[in-house]
Amino acid sequence: MADQGTATNRTNDQDGTQSASAAPKTRGDARIVVIGNQKGGSGKSTTTMHVIAALMATGARVASIDLDARQGTLSRYIENRHSYMTRTGTELPMPTHRAIEPSTVASIDVARAHDAHAVEKAVTDLSTRHDYIVIDTPGTDNFLSRVGHSYSDTLITPLNDSFVDLDVLATIDPETYAMVRPSKYAEMVFQVKMQKARRDKSNRTFEWIVMRNRTGQLDSRNQRAMDDALGKLSGRIGYRLVAGFSERVIFRELFLDGLTLLDLRNPGTDIKMNMSHLAARQEVRDLMAAIGLDKAEAIGA
Repeated sequence: MADQGTATNRTNDQDGTQSASAAPKTRGDARIVVIGNQKGGSGKSTTTMHVIAALMATGARVASIDLDARQGTLSRYIENRHSYMTRTGTELPMPTHRAIEPSTVASIDVARAHDAHAVEKAVTDLSTRHDYIVIDTPGTDNFLSRVGHSYSDTLITPLNDSFVDLDVLATIDPETYAMVRPSKYAEMVFQVKMQKARRDKSNRTFEWIVMRNRTGQLDSRNQRAMDDALGKLSGRIGYRLVAGFSERVIFRELFLDGLTLLDLRNPGTDIKMNMSHLAARQEVRDLMAAIGLDKAEAIGA
């Protein structure tokens, strides 16, 4: 659970805006953004890393927590980023990163207590030194995921633009596209909203944003049907719908170097920008604006 390696922390200090030794802030002052979806392949880790990079581009101090540490996609993304910097001599902003694995204690109650304490400790510590904490959660329904969701100020759920993936939100009527019943994930989101309100001793919960990924480039019957279904579900289960990322090869290619589209402006990177890159980068900027976490002039024109 320690902050990622000494070399990474040194890089953060050199960056200036990401120093872990910056003056402490009031406890709990950091805004917490959670990326959650119980279906794999929705672009969750890609979304997480681009949100992190976009926030760092504004000059904010950003920490990241990987609660899906056994899969470890976000942690590998950040490790790849550090390796790229070492290999090329390029300086890039880095988050303060922690990875938390589920407790292996045999007793379920004790294991859950350990998991809850581990997340609370990480959030409490990082909140005093950062402006944002971005949490990547497992693609399954487990206790650690629920704990992570309960710390949300903003919950982002990436969703592929397909009826195959829509059941992460609800079961819908095939003729009217009305909701038959909410999904287990939607029920979990409601439950952790109540848990957050009780724990914080307030009526404040969090905003749930569904991010519509991999939409088709052309209008189609399926896309119009998804528009109808998602619009009806929004009012029933309480999320706000925003446009996400299109299906682009560049998102997969950048993972190997730990880069994001916002890093390609850096003179040290060796990737030439083309129209696809520019369009994809605009999608990142539009997402941050829709979420309300943008400073467009800092994220890049």
